[in-house]
Amino acid sequence: MATVRESKSQKDRKPREERDDRYEIRLSGSGGHGVILACVMLAQAVGLNHRKNVVQTQSYGPEARGGASRADAVISSSEIFYPKTMKLDVLLAFTQEACDKYYSDLKPGGLLIVDSTLVTKVPIKNSYGFPFIRLAREKVGHPMVANVIALGVIAELTGIVSREAMRTVVKARAPKGTEEKNLKALQVGFDLGKKMKR
Repeated sequence: MATVRESKSQKDRKPREERDDRYEIRLSGSGGHGVILACVMLAQAVGLNHRKNVVQTQSYGPEARGGASRADAVISSSEIFYPKTMKLDVLLAFTQEACDKYYSDLKPGGLLIVDSTLVTKVPIKNSYGFPFIRLAREKVGHPMVANVIALGVIAELTGIVSREAMRTVVKARAPKGTEEKNLKALQVGFDLGKKMKR
């Protein structure tokens, strides 16, 4: 998260702090990657912290049928007056198309996280690549939980939401009978993120 700089003037201190406190995340991919559900879960988990406000928005229409789709979350401890993203702190891209389309929306120093199998041309240095879909298959037994692995990585790398809050929401949101697989996927993501922080 951006460092809050002290203002010399008491008058302009509050707006500056509100801007710096704002944290924006975009999850992107194609129609089958579950980015909208993942972003809903992320926003819900953040919302369990009563000191944080969160607004979640998503794209529908033609994008949902195979093109680059996206879902956004804006997080702040202050009231959120403008619900749409302006400059992203974090972008998750499951596909090359999504990466190419949205990476320019990152703020300077923003973090790009990609599926390293599907995104082979990474446009910025401040990035991490993980084979999310392959890991979902190999570690959990189902590619559909790749989005949950990604949530675990985001939570661990950014610290924007606690592990416990993510576990609570993923367990509640998982289709009946898949709770353990989804929680396992989340833990895979936590472990990946923790390794990268060392």
